[in-house]
Amino acid sequence: MNAFPATPLAAGPAAPVITLASGRRIGPGCPCLVVAEVGNNHQGDMDTARRMVREAARAGADAVKFQKRDTSALLTTEGARAAYGGPNSFGATYGEHRDALELSAARFAELKQLAESLGMAFFASAWDAPSLDVLAGLNVELLKVCSADVVNVPMLRRVAALGLPVVLSTGMSTLEQVDRAVAELCARHREVVLLHCNSSYPCDEADIALPVMDELARRYGLPVGYSGHERGMGPSVAAVARGACLVERHFTLDRTQRGTDHRASLEPDDLALLVRMIREVERAMGVTEKRVTPTEAAMAVKLRKSLVAARDLAAGTVLAPDDLAVKSPGDGLSPELWDAVVGNSLTVDLPRDGQLLPAMLAMPVQTGDGAEAPDSGTGAA
Repeated sequence: MNAFPATPLAAGPAAPVITLASGRRIGPGCPCLVVAEVGNNHQGDMDTARRMVREAARAGADAVKFQKRDTSALLTTEGARAAYGGPNSFGATYGEHRDALELSAARFAELKQLAESLGMAFFASAWDAPSLDVLAGLNVELLKVCSADVVNVPMLRRVAALGLPVVLSTGMSTLEQVDRAVAELCARHREVVLLHCNSSYPCDEADIALPVMDELARRYGLPVGYSGHERGMGPSVAAVARGACLVERHFTLDRTQRGTDHRASLEPDDLALLVRMIREVERAMGVTEKRVTPTEAAMAVKLRKSLVAARDLAAGTVLAPDDLAVKSPGDGLSPELWDAVVGNSLTVDLPRDGQLLPAMLAMPVQTGDGAEAPDSGTGAA
């Protein structure tokens, strides 16, 4: 992947560039890491999970992300036994629902191997300590701390102790809560990516607050990205233009499936379009100074205009405004030299519509390329 000039989110401490075990780099000056968040949208079905990994690779994603939970460690007995009905339920109780959506450690290992064989990184968010142990045992190169665990101090310390690069979503959190989470994670290292996030599913565009990315960059001096839950793609693309080093979007094979995440997810063709748009934005951000490109220069010759004679003019004519017209093409004297030409005198006859050239003037004029018309000895005495 080619680097391009970094897009500063805001003035502040320089954010580090994080290098993963696979060699991928995340941070300023690196291509945006596009993450397909499978989560539990596989519905607990391994064939669906395999297909989702393949479709994410086909769409051009750089990584796939899953979620891992251990129901007994995650929920209280009462919480697990709570009735859980409705159209999005996969079990009679919430515990049964959660268990139905889980994949085993062995299946995670298979999905990791599949993703890596397709050129993608594989990682997941661990929602509890046993799940974190599973991911550590799989030798993932990256960990995700979900927004729900921003305030989970013991979990943050367990994650930090592993010494792996971490992605931290900041949904549902105050800045003071993020302060504490960042301090816990950075106690071991600064390989932490902060994701601006609103944890509504789906999220209304008016609630996204993309400028908060700037505040995160100023406040922490860490790489900043975006975890989007909007229905469309505009905010995700805009986040890259603001300098997001990672964009994570929920991914599904079919947005109409039952489950709470599908409505805020992108289908395969949508994800492919988002990847293309992000790469287009990156190319558009590659040049940081105003300049005229070679193709623009050629277009200027065709579309811009030159100073020409408004009527037949004789040598020695002191040029007045009425003697001049401005017409295409633009390969003669530019009309920006109007003030230097009016009052100058012709050294040659010039027919109507004839282009005025520097050597035709008695007094030198500064042309756009920095050259001066000579004080010509061939002009009028």
